[in-house]
Amino acid sequence: MFKSIRHGLFAALAGFTILICVCYTGLAVIISYVTEDMLVDRLLESEAAAIGAHYRVHDAVRQPGNDLVRVYRSFDALPEVVRQQASAGAKRAEVFTGTGQHYHLRSLVLGSGDASQRLYLLADVGPLLVVSKLVQDVGGVLLFVAFGLVGLALLLAWLLSRRLVEPLQLLAHEVRNLEPHGPIELSARQRPDEIGYLAERLGATIAELHTALRREHAFTRDVSHELRTPLTVMNNTLTLAQSQPLDQQDVAQLREGLDEIRKVIEVLFALARSEHIGPEAFDLRGCIEHSLLKLAEEGSSRCLDIDLPERLQVCGNRHLATLLINNCLGNALFHGGPGARLAIRFADGRLEITNTVDAAHPGRTQGFLHGQNLLGRLAQAMDWQLAFHPGPTDYRVTITPRRPS
Repeated sequence: MFKSIRHGLFAALAGFTILICVCYTGLAVIISYVTEDMLVDRLLESEAAAIGAHYRVHDAVRQPGNDLVRVYRSFDALPEVVRQQASAGAKRAEVFTGTGQHYHLRSLVLGSGDASQRLYLLADVGPLLVVSKLVQDVGGVLLFVAFGLVGLALLLAWLLSRRLVEPLQLLAHEVRNLEPHGPIELSARQRPDEIGYLAERLGATIAELHTALRREHAFTRDVSHELRTPLTVMNNTLTLAQSQPLDQQDVAQLREGLDEIRKVIEVLFALARSEHIGPEAFDLRGCIEHSLLKLAEEGSSRCLDIDLPERLQVCGNRHLATLLINNCLGNALFHGGPGARLAIRFADGRLEITNTVDAAHPGRTQGFLHGQNLLGRLAQAMDWQLAFHPGPTDYRVTITPRRPS
């Protein structure tokens, strides 16, 4: 088994080339010898026809017109070497000798009935064997030319195999040197043939694999980071419940932890699916109103200051945008304290959500700080910009959505 496809292709082309050369050489030799035998046979046939015509007219056997042909009136009169290799009743025969002679024998019957007689025409065709003479005289030159042509064919096969396989080898080299998180650059993508299609599909598959691996790594990291804090708080609360019963504040803390875990899981699954959801144009005002209605249904009442246009067309994903607004508003209402004031405004292409800070509850005035990483990833998945602005009296987040072109 060849380790390189180029070596395998070269071996196949070289073997095919040598096979073609051997087959055509053998065919040429066979045609040459057959042509030579047909020439000699045609010579004996013409002499036999001439002798038969002369016998029918003059009732006598004439001598052949060619000096290479002799007439024998009986089989016993033939040379011994001919009698050993031919039979008396054979119509024609070819006799090879070790002394350099080469005979062609042809029998001829003259007359009919009891007056018929059998003659034997024997031709020593050694001087007519052009093929053997040619091989003896210029065989070395022919052999040199044949090896030269075979060498040239092998060189062309090597060059052809190198030219055909080079794009595949370059593609394999580029794929082998790809970095796990680096750009995918395959030069064969510009080719219009099957190698270009293979490079295009291979690059797309590797890109999807890298994206899936990054998404899995981010999901694992976010689960470990975002769920650790609420789970720790809930675990501590349940541990304390073994020594004393839970009061309303503890129960509220457990509910807040569960709610936070639910929100984190929703965001994580939404981010995991965001790679398969295409961007679309939608009304962001509808998402904001939906989030405010949801908070009102949950019993969250705050002083609201809303300044939004009638329609706020943006480009992104409606589900991710709703989750982003829900988390921003939920964190604002929770961390702003019971007397916090919430303002939602849209100006100069930016959406601002501001909550006042309750100085009486300094431990809860963290604004949007908790979960900033997930909120940032939600905005990044839609190609939006997200910025946090903490202050002594309020906490403000700025969302710059992508507008439809």
